[in-house]
Amino acid sequence: MRDQAGKASAAACTARATSSAPPRGDLGDRAPVRRIATHHQSADRAAAEAQHRELVGTDLFTAEVLTLRGLVTYYVLFFIHLESRRVDIAGITVHPDEPWMQQIARNVTMEGCGALRDCRYLLHDRDTKYSQSFRAIIASGQVEPLVLPARSPNLNAYAERWVRSVREECLSKVVLFGEHSLRRALREYVGHFHAERNHQGKGNVLLFPRSANTRRDGPIQCRERLGGLLRYYHREAA
Repeated sequence: MRDQAGKASAAACTARATSSAPPRGDLGDRAPVRRIATHHQSADRAAAEAQHRELVGTDLFTAEVLTLRGLVTYYVLFFIHLESRRVDIAGITVHPDEPWMQQIARNVTMEGCGALRDCRYLLHDRDTKYSQSFRAIIASGQVEPLVLPARSPNLNAYAERWVRSVREECLSKVVLFGEHSLRRALREYVGHFHAERNHQGKGNVLLFPRSANTRRDGPIQCRERLGGLLRYYHREAA
């Protein structure tokens, strides 16, 4: 009896294993499915990269500057190219009124040298400083301004992240005396951001390295900005 019970149990296990195992033909049928899925993923990634090349985000942020009149709030307007992460500081002012914004729009849409060159879309939030006249000038430069939904900073994530970076890594660690010191701090940080700071979102590489031919041996050098606040370690170019 025990032998018969053991044989029945083994047969049942074999039947279950056989029924749960996919036929050999199914494995062959799944390979093309995986190849098709990989192809679609590559196509989607290429389409997303092509869209990023045509998108620019913009935003305003404030910086407190110590002056002879006391503490003054300055407004900084910048543009960031989503694909390359290139940042352009478009203007710094105490009064970001409509005429000032209109002049900024003319500057960034200048053919061949404006911050919006080779781009088709501009992302911005619903701040009233992006007036109808500002948007009209942008549109006249063959760039379509896209107003983001209310309370959706994640839709302009690259610009929001740059504001956080410049504040945490630079502006929050220095005392700014006058507009000139603010301009100098931003100029030095943008230079560091472009050529001396690794970016995880871009494969942990430098965005715009000064030289691609670096030596693999030799002493390591340190380049400092803003009195050592921003540092970059590198080897000399070959």
